Amino acid sequence: MGAGHAHRLYRQGRSPVHALPPHTKLAAVLCFVIVVVSTPREAMWAFGLYAVLLGVVAYAARVPAGFVLKRLLIEVPFVAFAVLLPFVAQGERVDVLGLSLSVNGLWGAWNVLAKGTLGVAASVLLAATTELRELLLGLQRLKLPPLLVQIASFMIRYGDVITDEMRRMKIARESRGFAARGVRQWGVLAKSAGALFIRSYERGERVHLAMVSRGYAGSMPVIDDITASRAQWTYALTLPLTALVVCLLGWIL
Repeated sequence: MGAGHAHRLYRQGRSPVHALPPHTKLAAVLCFVIVVVSTPREAMWAFGLYAVLLGVVAYAARVPAGFVLKRLLIEVPFVAFAVLLPFVAQGERVDVLGLSLSVNGLWGAWNVLAKGTLGVAASVLLAATTELRELLLGLQRLKLPPLLVQIASFMIRYGDVITDEMRRMKIARESRGFAARGVRQWGVLAKSAGALFIRSYERGERVHLAMVSRGYAGSMPVIDDITASRAQWTYALTLPLTALVVCLLGWIL
């Protein structure tokens, strides 16, 4: 997979969570999210326990609460959607602070907020304790289709290249007195976007030809073969297994 690639969500540190093999953490987060989604929305106490479990993971990983809360802002659009549900949903109505709200809409809003927030928080903790390169190796270890892993790898590697190209083009436009103040400037921006697309496409062709000339035949060589011991798997799966117990109690009680 080549050299590592740092990202803003990653928090450098040394903790038992950081030390876990990436594919064990990926499997643990996936299983945890499945368990959370499977929990009945009426078991509100269960979601509180899930939040406590994630808090324990954050503590073990030495990830501050502020770090996680700041990155939870990515779910703001889903929060806005959830807020609208009680107003637009059909069915039985109830008055809350002088507002007529749908009972089904209130439950639906709670369902989206609780499960969505827990899923995003788990993903943030995964990204905060695992480098992008390790995530790709973990996906490869979990037998994700190689083509998808390669696409993700190139997207990560050349995302910054394209972003830097956009920044240079913006500086070039502004140095020539351009300022996007209205619809009249959209034509210039459209031409810039077209030029950026062509440059990116040509760069992709050059990279592909360079890879083929070096023996690329559809799969990337595996440099680091990551393995996990039984103890590491047990440690990683503690989170989803504990959550599973909570989920079962939520259906029973």
